[in-house]
Amino acid sequence: MNRGRFAPSPSGDLHVGNLRTAILAWIWAHATGRSFVIRVEDIDRVRPGAAERQLADLAAIGLDWDGPVLYQSTRAQAHEDAVANLTERGMLFECYCSRRDIREAASAPHILPGHYPGTCLNLSEAERAHKRAKLAAQGRGPALRLLAPVNEWTIHDELHGSVTGPVDHVVVRRGDGTPAYNLAVVVDDAFQGVDQVVRGDDLLSQAPAQACLASLLGLPEPTFVHVPLALAPTGARLAKRDGAVTLTDLHGLGWSTGDVVDWIGQSLGVDGARKSTGRSTRTASDLAKVLTVDRLRALPATPWIVTPPAEARP
Repeated sequence: MNRGRFAPSPSGDLHVGNLRTAILAWIWAHATGRSFVIRVEDIDRVRPGAAERQLADLAAIGLDWDGPVLYQSTRAQAHEDAVANLTERGMLFECYCSRRDIREAASAPHILPGHYPGTCLNLSEAERAHKRAKLAAQGRGPALRLLAPVNEWTIHDELHGSVTGPVDHVVVRRGDGTPAYNLAVVVDDAFQGVDQVVRGDDLLSQAPAQACLASLLGLPEPTFVHVPLALAPTGARLAKRDGAVTLTDLHGLGWSTGDVVDWIGQSLGVDGARKSTGRSTRTASDLAKVLTVDRLRALPATPWIVTPPAEARP
């Protein structure tokens, strides 16, 4: 199986940046001869009704997908099996740190930004027992982290080329027993036959560790496509609080779904092509007629700065 995918977390409605990434994932999959699947990553933050609204919005902009939607919460046993596999091979270690502990320790100048400082990596058994008991008294358990077997790993990205990055001691199971993103995404992509991962470039730094983890589990490593994010005018990541950036909000200002797709197309440089060819770009299929593989690979690396409309569309 050769598949691309879009895997939203149902923590709220999709904004235009999310929809743009979904369109790119859908077009990139089909342009390279792949099918396309959807996975709802519902093992973390879930807002009631969000998944249903997200799927409705994806269908509204013209996306379709092969087979039923996979809900990540149904994959608990597969995630536990992967954790057991790594545990039996001595590839994991317990971590007793709170987020505050990690944040403070990671401020040291020799620690890579965002990376685990190694606090619990070389504790003695007595120290581990003491920290385990302390957590148990608080009603918590230790997280499990990957004992990274290498310092770095190289992945291939359609936009960024060959990328070699550090392999962090990522969390694979949180202290509450929930599988962590870095483990679940690797296991579930392999299960769905996903060999092309299109997602925001904020996740590029996590790709080497995920590819390494896939290799450790005997799973195929996908090709990655990390596309530029949509940002608010402030330069921060786009969010609902920035204004009318969801389909529902834009509909309330008189925008049609086709208007929104056309706006996304303009951000991808399709506007000029539409004017020269006379083709309408009101659905994802319309964009797919213009965004060939060569044009996809030539996408600018700059983010899309989104200025949400403040008034009703004339």
